[in-house]
Amino acid sequence: MKKTFSIATLALVLASSAFAADLPSYKAPPPPLLPPPPLWTGFYAGLNAGYAFGGSSQANTASFGADPLAALTAPLSAIPFVTSNFIPGITALANSGSANVNQNGFIGGGQIGYNYQWGQSFVIGLEADIQGAGIRGRGSYAGASADSLAAVIPIGPGIPIALNRTAIGTGDIQAGIDWMGTVRGRLGWLFTPTFLVYGTGGLAYGGVYANATHNGAANLGLALPPGIPLAASIGFPVVPGSGRYSDTRVGWTAGGGFEWMMMPGWSVKAEALYYDLGSATFTSSPVLYMSPVAIAAPGFAFGGPLMANTPSTRVRYDGVIARVGVNYHFNWGAAPVVAKY
Repeated sequence: MKKTFSIATLALVLASSAFAADLPSYKAPPPPLLPPPPLWTGFYAGLNAGYAFGGSSQANTASFGADPLAALTAPLSAIPFVTSNFIPGITALANSGSANVNQNGFIGGGQIGYNYQWGQSFVIGLEADIQGAGIRGRGSYAGASADSLAAVIPIGPGIPIALNRTAIGTGDIQAGIDWMGTVRGRLGWLFTPTFLVYGTGGLAYGGVYANATHNGAANLGLALPPGIPLAASIGFPVVPGSGRYSDTRVGWTAGGGFEWMMMPGWSVKAEALYYDLGSATFTSSPVLYMSPVAIAAPGFAFGGPLMANTPSTRVRYDGVIARVGVNYHFNWGAAPVVAKY
C-alpha cells in the first residue's frame, strides 16, 4: 500500500514539472522612456557683428533771427511813397531747411544671457549686449529768400527805385552713434530640439552725437528804372555758425531671429532689431551778416552785425540692426538618468 502511494506521488511531481517547463516565461516590461534633457537651460555668452541701417533720415533746421537792418529802415514805412519795406528775419528763412542724414554703419560686440527651457517646446530668457558702432550719416541743405525796400519818387509820372535784398543759407549736418547696448527679454519656440525661433524686445541705450555748421551769403542791390544806366550792389561779410551735441540716450528695441544649437555647448544665431533712441535738438552759434562799412560819429554808430540768425537742428536716432552671432552655453542640458535594477 505505502509503496503504491509513493510511486503515484512521484509520478504526479514529474508530470507537474514537465507541464511547468512547457509554460512561457514572464519578463518585466521595460521602464518608460525618459524625455530628452533640456538643451537650452543655462547661462551663455558670445560675440556678434552686423550692420545698422538708418530709419528716419531727415535732420531739420529752423533758424530764429535778429534783423537790425529791417529795424533801422522800418520808420521809412511812414513815408507815403514807400511801397514796401524789409521783412525782419530774411536770413533766418534762408538758414532753415532739411538735410538727408541717413545713419548707417558697422556694429559689433558681445552678449551674455540666461535661457530657461519650459517643457519641450518653449524657451524664455534674458539677454544683455554691448557693441561698438560706426553708425554715421551726413547731409546738407540750402535755402534762399529775398525782400525789398521799394519806393516811387514823386517826380513826374513817378520814378520807381528799390533796394533788393537777397540771402542764401547753407548747412552741413553730421550725426551718428558711437556705441549701443540693449537689455532684452526673449521668448522662443523650438521648431526642433536644436532650432529655436524667438521674438525679443526691451531697453536700448547708446552714445550719440551730432555736428552742424551753417553759412550764408547776403547782398543788397540798387534797382533803378531801365532808362537810368546806373546799378550798384554790396555784399555782407558772413561769420558762420556751428554747434555740437553729444549725449547718452535711452530708448527701446524689438525684433526677432533664430538660433541653432550646432553642437554641444555651441550655437549660432541671426536676428534683426529695430531700435529707437529718440531725437535730440541742439542750437548752433549765430550766423552773423556784418555791415560792409563802419561809421562812428557823436550820437550815431553804423557797423557790426546787420543781420543774424540762430539755427536749431533736430536729429533722430533710429534704425534696424541685422546681425549674426555665436554663443557658448555653460550649462549644456541636464545629466542623464541611469536606471538601476
